[in-house]
Amino acid sequence: MNNAPNNSETKNPLLGGRGAISVIGAGTMGNGIAHVFAQSGFAVTLIDVSAIQLEKAVATISKNFDRQVAKGTITEAAKALAMANISTETTIAAGVKNAGLVIEAATENTELKLNIFKQLDSAAPEGCILASNTSSISITKIAAATKWPERVIGMHFMNPVPVMQLVEIINGYATSKEVTETIITLSKQLGKVPCLVNDYPGFIANRILMPMINEAIISLYEGVAGVEEIDTIMKLGMAHPMGPLQLADFIGLDVCLSILKVLQDGFGNPKYAPCPLLVNMVMAGKLGVKSGEGFYIYAAGSKELLVSARFK
Repeated sequence: MNNAPNNSETKNPLLGGRGAISVIGAGTMGNGIAHVFAQSGFAVTLIDVSAIQLEKAVATISKNFDRQVAKGTITEAAKALAMANISTETTIAAGVKNAGLVIEAATENTELKLNIFKQLDSAAPEGCILASNTSSISITKIAAATKWPERVIGMHFMNPVPVMQLVEIINGYATSKEVTETIITLSKQLGKVPCLVNDYPGFIANRILMPMINEAIISLYEGVAGVEEIDTIMKLGMAHPMGPLQLADFIGLDVCLSILKVLQDGFGNPKYAPCPLLVNMVMAGKLGVKSGEGFYIYAAGSKELLVSARFK
């Protein structure tokens, strides 16, 4: 689905007069990021090598807007305007040619991200800011793959993007002050709350979250308590909206494992070593919501939370 960019794009002086946003990756995070920028009046180009994935992403964005309409938070007219701001492309070169900001939201894979940023070196316009939605991979390492490391920054949105207010802004070693200030201001324009952190393994969100999730899995692995008990204690006792095991399923156990490995490798500290149970579940393909089973079972069309038979 390739559409011409919308002529009503916002001209944002913070982006050198270009208000166009390019988002690379049409998965859950990519379509969420495209959603919030389009709703805020920006022309957005969503880029993915798969035309089928792009069609699914646009359909998902439309359904998510429908939920907002049903709740009365936006009007049908506002939805129509936002959807008209979204175009799609299957190549990076075509998708970023008018961008003032490119946000990479591809799979959490280091080599894939480095390859994308190498391509952006020649494809992105001069002065374009290059951001990554990575949740754990070093922004300094990503920036080193480009000729313009001062223009590279982390822009870590939370899932689901249209709902969650936080954007974790990560400065790489060479990120310029001007770029940082621009991204903080843009985040506020989206109605988000930006929090600035420096580039160390796991940043802040996952440096704190993942050890907690890992400790919950270790507690289950050692037989200290069951799945429901662990999650209930954290929900009712610590006022968490979701227990750590359910949250791990929601994030994806493969993603949790990947982030823990980044922490373990980055700090060289055994306290970040992933629980053997987590490793085995990932090897067995029990990845949580995305695979239909993790610590809980996820049946299509059902909202009932059922503990996996493995843990009963």
